[in-house]
Parts: sequence; C-alpha cells; structure tokens
Amino acid sequence: MNWFVNLLTNGGVGTTVLMLSVSIFAGLILGKFKIKGITLGITWVLFVGIALSAFGVECNHDMLHVIKEFGLMLFVTAVGLQVGPGFFKSFKKGGLAMNGMALVNVTLGVVITVVIAKLANQDLKAMAGVYTGAVTNTPGLSAAQQTVRDLGMNGVADQMASGYAVAYPLAVVGMIMTCILLRPICCIDLKKEPMTEDSLELKAEKKASPTSQSRKVNLIPIFVIVALGIVLGSIPIPVGMSAPVKLGLAGGPLVVALIGSWLGVKKGWFTIEFTDSHGVWMLREVGIALFLAGVGLSAGSSFLSTIQTGGYMWVVYGVIITIIPPILVGLFGRLVLKMNYYTLMGFIGGSHTDPPTLAFANTVAPEGCKLPNTGYATVYPLTMFLRIFTAQLLVLIA
Repeated sequence: MNWFVNLLTNGGVGTTVLMLSVSIFAGLILGKFKIKGITLGITWVLFVGIALSAFGVECNHDMLHVIKEFGLMLFVTAVGLQVGPGFFKSFKKGGLAMNGMALVNVTLGVVITVVIAKLANQDLKAMAGVYTGAVTNTPGLSAAQQTVRDLGMNGVADQMASGYAVAYPLAVVGMIMTCILLRPICCIDLKKEPMTEDSLELKAEKKASPTSQSRKVNLIPIFVIVALGIVLGSIPIPVGMSAPVKLGLAGGPLVVALIGSWLGVKKGWFTIEFTDSHGVWMLREVGIALFLAGVGLSAGSSFLSTIQTGGYMWVVYGVIITIIPPILVGLFGRLVLKMNYYTLMGFIGGSHTDPPTLAFANTVAPEGCKLPNTGYATVYPLTMFLRIFTAQLLVLIA
C-alpha cells in the first residue's frame, strides 16, 4: 500500500496525469446520469477534481496551471472556429443587443459586489476576488492581484485568491441553474424551440454538417491561431488606470479564431466542413475537460480550508453575485427580445466567460445546433475586457 499512497501524494508528473484522467473519466460517467431529465454533464469533471483535491491528493500545481490554461485555449479556439464563419452575421440578428445586455450584466455584478461590501462591512479589495470567482473570470483575478501587488498589498492578493476559490465552484452550478430556472419561469418547451434562427440557416447547417470526408482536422491553422492568440492576448491596453488590461490567454485565441475562420472560409483557405469537423468538435471537448479537471484539482484544498476558517459567507456573497444579474438579464432577453433559448444559454455562459455553461448548453441543444456557441462567442470578447477592467476598478475604488 505504501507505493499506492505515495503515488497519490507525491505531487509528481505521474500523479498529476493520473488524477486528471480520473477526474475526466469519472466526471464524464457521472454526467451521463439524469435526474428528472436534467444533468450537469461535463461539469461533473470539475466536482470530481474538487473532491479528489479535498481528500488530500497532491498534484504538481505548476503542471496543473499549464494544462488548465492550454485546455482553455484549445476550447475557445475550437468554439471560435465553429462559429466564426457566421459570427459577423450574428450582429445583424441581435448581436448588438446581446452585447448591450452583457454590459448591463457586468454592471449589475459590480454594483451588487459594492453593495454587499458596504452592507456586510467587507474589504472591497478582498471582495474583488469573490467577484472574479462568482463570474468565473481567472484573468480578472490575475489583473486585480497584480494591481494590489503594485500597491504593496501582497496579503490582500492572497485573500483575493481564497475568495475566488470558494466562489468559483458554486458559480459554475449557479450559471447552469440559471439556464435551468429560465425554462419554467419563461414557459420554455425544448421540443418546440427552434434549433436555428431561420430556415435559411437550417439549410446551411445541413450543408455544413460533418461528413465522413471531414473527420480529419488540419492542425496547422489551429496552432497558428493559438500562437497568434497568445500574442494578441498579451498586448497591454492602456485604459488610463494604474495598470493596463489584456484580452488574456482565452480572449486572444478566441478573437483570432473568430476572425481567422471567418476570413479563411471567405477567402477559400479552408472550408466550413473543416471548421465544423469531428476533429474540431473533439478538440473542443478535450480542451474543456482538461480545463475543468485542472480547476477542480487546484481549488479543492483551498476551498475547504477557506470554508473552515469562516469564508463560508463569501460563498453566499458569490452565489448572489452569480445568479441575480443573469436571471434579470435573461428574463429581459427571453420575454422582451424573444431570444432563442439555446442562444440565451450561450449568452449567459459568454457574459460570465464561463466555458462549463457553454458545455452544458451544448448537451441540452439538439445535435448540430450552433446557437449556444454563437451566443457565447458574440459577447465573450467584450465581456472578457469588461471583467478584467471592472476587477481592477473594484480594487482602485476601495
């Protein structure tokens, strides 16, 4: 038994890969079970990772960080490739309205965070960590931490990380529960919900659906997109504050993938069959699985320790910040703007930069339906910028 215990606790490469694999396959198996027709799907990978970490499994955190970020880059690149050819057309069909809704959603989250800090007598700088966890935005946390470090407050940076860790897991659940709650509130019948915006799109979907000839995927454009996306995401954007903002390792590849796939199909460099191939779909699923497993295995130990030392109220605050804005904005989108439910789920995920919500939406949507991806990608770039900016703003106004 000694060798087995050592395997689980030595924090080596083998242990890390083993735990990632266990988190993914166990989470995927659990995701197949449904309760009254509802399942969290691939999000179970996150919770299995948290459980393993909480039980004392030791992984190499530097390795986890690399795998988590790389998985997220693969995921957003695949999403960008899939929706890019029709992305700019989406602005003619409500894209501007969705980005306006995303702006309102972000603003509500910031206002609620400030109100909670005032009413509960919480340090707004520490609450910035809870805010980034509640909206599942890791780049925002990094930017806010860098801001407080620039101000010479390293201890506050650690508090922010703890607040992020306890708010993040339930934020993932909260986003998915928001999507589920909107069904009965808005009387949504999935059987009657269109899987496309109009009949012309339906014809295009049929023509673009993966065939046996499109199962091979050319890796060259994918990794060109990743490389260019990292460069773009690393460019500092001055906003007149103490620190610049960046698109980050997720926002950069997504923007490049959107533009690259749109331009590539338009110029004939590659076909829609490539952007919607089985290979790209597999890339997306592998990327999100690695990301969720990495987040879970990284967050489990700090989640429990923070709860035990009185951080449980941060969980409550995080749930409030997570759920209220998308419920209000989602109701407006469905009841006033008459948004398609599948698009709305993607919007909710994109307006919180939350890949697990998009993964859940794709399990709910009919096979071949791209509306969740379109809703997600339409608001993700602006939302990423706003989340990074507002996380730093909370620190600076504290």
